[in-house]
Amino acid sequence: MQKVVLVTGGGRGIGAGIVEKLLQENWQVAFCGRREPAALAERLQELTDRYPGDRVAYWQCDVSRAEERTGLLEAILARFGRLDALVNNAGVAPEVRRDLLEMTEESFDRVMGINVRGPLFLTQRIARYFAESGTKGTIVNIGSISATVASVSRGEYCISKAAVAMLTRLFAVRMAEFGVPVYEIRPGVIHSDMTGVVREKYDRLIAEGLTLQPRWGEPEDIGRAVAMLLRGDLAYSTGQVINVDGGMEVQRL
Repeated sequence: MQKVVLVTGGGRGIGAGIVEKLLQENWQVAFCGRREPAALAERLQELTDRYPGDRVAYWQCDVSRAEERTGLLEAILARFGRLDALVNNAGVAPEVRRDLLEMTEESFDRVMGINVRGPLFLTQRIARYFAESGTKGTIVNIGSISATVASVSRGEYCISKAAVAMLTRLFAVRMAEFGVPVYEIRPGVIHSDMTGVVREKYDRLIAEGLTLQPRWGEPEDIGRAVAMLLRGDLAYSTGQVINVDGGMEVQRL
């Protein structure tokens, strides 16, 4: 029987790259996002045509809202009969980049709700399912180099990703007794909707040597890293961080 994975924020950008790669790896993929199903109908049809056999399904869900998270696991189990992995990818940047001295509480609450509260309590629910069912599942959190690299024009985002790093460690400790490994992947500068507004800036920085590998990261780079972890290629490494950043964080003189 094929294994089933839930990918949050799987409709576009990094999430779409993860969904595509896991379908290539023969997973059944449930993914969710805030957009209405009609907005993803064409994309879903393309995936269904390429990967037939009830391999993929989409649910509308804003992970920051408890009422929308409620029933998501049950719906997946009703559709596919099992769940073997969770990829917490859903995340947002501030709607307006503001200096740290001008950051608003409203922006902070929005970013923390989607980037931290959502994955925390969704992971809690699915971790309970793994523990109660005896499923040797896998949990992967998509963090960011912003967990350690300060960006004062989007402080709320950096804080949220630092929180995801601790969330990873906490669940790695808690779920060890159940044989459920938990990992964090930290993307660097990745082509996506989120980075579209700063494309010229990062084109210049990459040309000037920001990354050791002189190119943008692509969603499929993250998809390959997720696939590696879900295959169990790093089975003795729970709680660890995988940087997918082109060598950006390597210290240099």
